[in-house]
Amino acid sequence: MSHTIAMVVSYNGAGLSGFARQPDLETVQGRLEQALGTVLRRDVEITGAGRTDAGVHALGQVVSFEASGDEPSPDALIRSVNALAGPGIVVTGIQRAPAGFSARFDAVAREYRYRFVPGPVPPVFLSPYAWWIKHKLDLHMMREACAALVGEHDFASFCVSESAREGSTVRALELVSIEPDMVLGEHSVVLRVVGNAFLHSMVRVIAGTLAEVGVGRREPGWVADVLEARSRAAAGPTAPPNGLTLWHVSYPEECWL
Repeated sequence: MSHTIAMVVSYNGAGLSGFARQPDLETVQGRLEQALGTVLRRDVEITGAGRTDAGVHALGQVVSFEASGDEPSPDALIRSVNALAGPGIVVTGIQRAPAGFSARFDAVAREYRYRFVPGPVPPVFLSPYAWWIKHKLDLHMMREACAALVGEHDFASFCVSESAREGSTVRALELVSIEPDMVLGEHSVVLRVVGNAFLHSMVRVIAGTLAEVGVGRREPGWVADVLEARSRAAAGPTAPPNGLTLWHVSYPEECWL
């Protein structure tokens, strides 16, 4: 029976030119397709759940490709791809789905997390995975600002201008939260954003906008004004890519065989 293979992939985005295949550049898609082509001895084209930018990380990216029926066992395929994909990219799991399944179009929710390290002391261990902001962050004010973003809105103010010209900029966010966290003994603040789909750089612009509130340059109510403006110029800066991780992608349970 023909079917689709879905792989859960983690990667360190530093040194990679994003997810999408690009000529003469090191990308996640390019490296995975090359590794799969070597293992399966055929051309393989994968579809990713999210097209992360250069420098953005992933813990739970999902990619899919059509199976031919002669693939090795999941454990053997994971070992082989991980041996060939190169540093910083690992397959952590494999599932089977019906033919025609798409990691991108069958996803019902995506969770991104953006990590800040606030305060005058720079992080040591977290520096590759967080935005060091040299000021304290007022989490209460940031949480108040988050409330304006939950629900279905036109997020034209929160994406690069090219995305705004390509189609609808209406998206639905079911969760936008701010929580303190500690990793390897270092304090950080984590922004969680869960939604059905995202525009180009949307989470990074949300992070940069909320940071303006957190450091006290803007009031929480300003975020609602930014949404209403529907203009990228109204929002805060685009946060650096290294603080962002594609954390998890959700699918209906009936997707899996």
